Amino acid sequence: MSRQIHVDVLLKGESDLDYSTSNEVVKAVLNDMRPIGTDTIFLSDIKMSDVWNSISSTDVALDIRTIKLAADDNTEITSNSSFVVHSYQLFDNVESDLVDLLEDEDDDDGINKEKSASVLELPSGQLEGLWDTLHFDYNIKDKLLNYINTTIKFSTRNIDQKLISWNRIILLHGPPGTGKTSLAKALAHNLSIRLNETYAQGRLVEINAHSLFSKWFSESGKLVQAMFDSINKLAEDDSIFVTLLIDEVESLTAARQASLSGNEPSDALRVVNALLTQIDKLKQRKNVLIIATSNLTNAIDDAFMDRADIKQYIGNPSTKAIEKVLNGCLNELVIKGLISNDESPVDIIAAVAKTHEASGRFLRKLPLLAYTHAQEDLPTRRGIIDSMKVCIEENK
Repeated sequence: MSRQIHVDVLLKGESDLDYSTSNEVVKAVLNDMRPIGTDTIFLSDIKMSDVWNSISSTDVALDIRTIKLAADDNTEITSNSSFVVHSYQLFDNVESDLVDLLEDEDDDDGINKEKSASVLELPSGQLEGLWDTLHFDYNIKDKLLNYINTTIKFSTRNIDQKLISWNRIILLHGPPGTGKTSLAKALAHNLSIRLNETYAQGRLVEINAHSLFSKWFSESGKLVQAMFDSINKLAEDDSIFVTLLIDEVESLTAARQASLSGNEPSDALRVVNALLTQIDKLKQRKNVLIIATSNLTNAIDDAFMDRADIKQYIGNPSTKAIEKVLNGCLNELVIKGLISNDESPVDIIAAVAKTHEASGRFLRKLPLLAYTHAQEDLPTRRGIIDSMKVCIEENK
């Protein structure tokens, strides 16, 4: 059985084209490119220039900005392959404070108004393209998408959660700089596109758990309640899919242990329990997904660990993933005219970076450091790669 191939179609911001119309046109064009009979081709055999040539003769051509086949080039395509097309447009707004966004102007409960959580409308121009820049082993991205699709299928069929339980909670854990938060945000953005036939809009609500316990202990309980009241207000609209991102969730453990040892006010423990209680209540919301991140694998609260459906470790990138990251960076410099392309390979420098256990965060900085080191007006790709080795050695 051939797998479904997802196709993302970004429409121009000023377009008023109905999504279903562009979906049908693009799907028809791609269906015509499938092989006949028992023949098999690969996704790489479908040339985007041919797709655009076919699209250009249709009424939707002027409305479409980009078309992306969301699968690997070596994906097999047969006459039975199914293209699932998702048309969408981007919000260009900036993040807003969650409580300020939803509270009444006359509402003044006396709690501290320091920013506690931010909310971003999805799909967002800020996050567009981020998903494709993230490279992991073991099909982590597909695993997470399949998990979401399964929970939605179970919810749609009203599976009895007393018999089969799930909490819609994902835990991403691993060392700093490996892309956990970026993956969480990119997943939320991607879901807002994939699910837009069910949910008209998406929202990404981001909470930093550490900020709840760093100060204002006397107000923390009210702060948690205010945040989750706001989240529930968002989720009351069944047309909105809400992704709640809780960063530094290990702070829950730190606060609980400090409270039990007497080093912090007992209010800290009450806040932890209040947070877990509110998370449990969100389980009833079919349109809410919770993603938590942690830099300290062994310091995550057991009570939270038990609630997570998926506990995914995100480590430093493999040599293969490093090659993809560096190739993407170098290609960007070539496209923007900052280096000349001599097509030098990155396999050796990728192996060097892996030997030093370079994080994804460092790899993203590496081209800038290497370019600075090169000190040429138009360095070559080879020259930048050589400079990368020097920079890696200097940052040991």
